Amino acid sequence: KIKKPVDFGFLDFTTLEKRRLYCDQELRLNSRLAPDIYLDVVPISGTPEVPRVSGGGTVIEYAVRMREFPQEALADRVLARGELTPRHIDALAALVVDFHRRVPCSGKSHGYGAPETILAFAAQNFAQIRAHPLQASQPQPVDEIEAWSLLEQKRLREAFLRRKNKGRVRECHGDLHLGNILLLEGEPRVFDCIEFNPDLRWIDVMNEVAFVVMDLRAAGRRDFAARFLNSYLESSGDYGGLEVLRYYLVYRAMVRAKINLLRALQLGPGIAESLALEEQFRRYLALAQSYIREPRGFVALTHGFSGSGKTTLSQPLLELTGAIRIRSDIERKRMHGIAATNHPEAGIAGGLYAADVTDSTYQRLLELAGTILESGHGVIVDATFLKRRHRDLFRAFAAQARVPFSIVDFPVREDILRTRIAARIQMGQDASDADLAVLDHQLA
Repeated sequence: KIKKPVDFGFLDFTTLEKRRLYCDQELRLNSRLAPDIYLDVVPISGTPEVPRVSGGGTVIEYAVRMREFPQEALADRVLARGELTPRHIDALAALVVDFHRRVPCSGKSHGYGAPETILAFAAQNFAQIRAHPLQASQPQPVDEIEAWSLLEQKRLREAFLRRKNKGRVRECHGDLHLGNILLLEGEPRVFDCIEFNPDLRWIDVMNEVAFVVMDLRAAGRRDFAARFLNSYLESSGDYGGLEVLRYYLVYRAMVRAKINLLRALQLGPGIAESLALEEQFRRYLALAQSYIREPRGFVALTHGFSGSGKTTLSQPLLELTGAIRIRSDIERKRMHGIAATNHPEAGIAGGLYAADVTDSTYQRLLELAGTILESGHGVIVDATFLKRRHRDLFRAFAAQARVPFSIVDFPVREDILRTRIAARIQMGQDASDADLAVLDHQLA
C-alpha cells in the first residue's frame, strides 16, 4: 500500500520522509486490531518504471505490506448479501469494547477531544459540502443540520469536557464504518484506522461507536444498530456517553455525506457511479436530519420470575424500538466490581441479594433510566420487579418525565421455569445468578 504525494490540509504526504513516517504509523496503529493483516513497512528502490521492493539501493518510496483478503469479506458487502448475523454484531461490539479498554487515554492538558477541536471538524464538513455545486441546489437541509450542530455543540460543551476528564477520549480507530470491518473465518476484524491525523483518532469512544451505529442505520438495519449500541453499553457500562451520542451520530452522517460528495466530484458529472454517490449524499443528509428531530422516549418494565424469558424477549423489543435496555443482573454486579458472567456464592437473602443491596440496585437502574431518557431513547428495565414498591418508583419517574409507561408481563408455567433455569446454569454464560432455590423463594 503506497501513499500518494498529496496535501489535503487534514493530511500531508508530500515528502518521502512524511510518507515513511505515516507508513510506520499505519503499521503500528493497525497492529492493535489486525496484526496478521499488517505485516511490515518496506522500502522501494530502483525506478518508477522498474521498482524493486526491499531490493537495496536508493529508496524512492515506502509501502505498507499487507496480507490480502477477499473483498467479499468486507462487512458492508456481507450485509448487502444478507449474511451478517446477530452473532457477528455482538462479536463486533465485544471487540470494540475490549479495544477501547486497552488503548491509552488522552491527557487532560492535550487538545484531543476538546470542544473546540470537535467543533472545528464539524465545521470543516459543512464548509467542504458547501463548496460543492450540487449542494447549492438544496441548501436547506445543510443549513438546518449546521444550525442544530452549532447549538448542540454549545449545549454539550461541559459534557464534552466531563467526558475528556473521565478518560473517555482515547486513541481510537477513528474511521470505524462497515467498509473498514471484515469477516475472517466468521469473526469480525477491523482495519485501516486513521494514521495521518491524531485529532481524528484521539476521540471520545462514543464518537467511534456512533460511526458503527449510524452506518448500520444508513444500510437500513435499525435492528443491528440498536443491537450493537446495546451490546456495547451493556459491556462497557458507558451509559453516560448517550448524552453526546446524538451529536456524534449527526457528525458521522455528515462525514459520510461529505465523502460521497467529494468522490462524486472527482468522477465528474453525469457518470453512473457519480450519480449513485450523489444519491448516497442525499441519503446521509436525510439520516442526519432524522437524528436532529426532538425524540420522545418511554419507560417499559419487565415483570416475571427468573427463567420467564425477560432478557430473551426484550432483545427483539429493543431492536424494534431502538430503546436502551438495562439489566439488574448486570448492574447489580457492576456496582460491586464483579464481571457479568462471574457467579459468586451467596445466600438468597444475603450478599449481593440482601434486601438493601436489591433496593440499591433498583435505585441505580432508576438513575440510569434518567440518563437514557434524557438522551431521547426509550428505556427497557430488565428486572423481576416482583415488588410493587420497585414498580412504583419507575411509574412515578415516567409520570414526572411525561412519557409512556408500560409493564411487560412474562407469565410462564413453573415446570418450564425450572427447565429453563437448569439449562441456563448448565451453559454458564448468562449474567443471572438465579438457581432453583432462588426460583422457589420468588414463587413463595
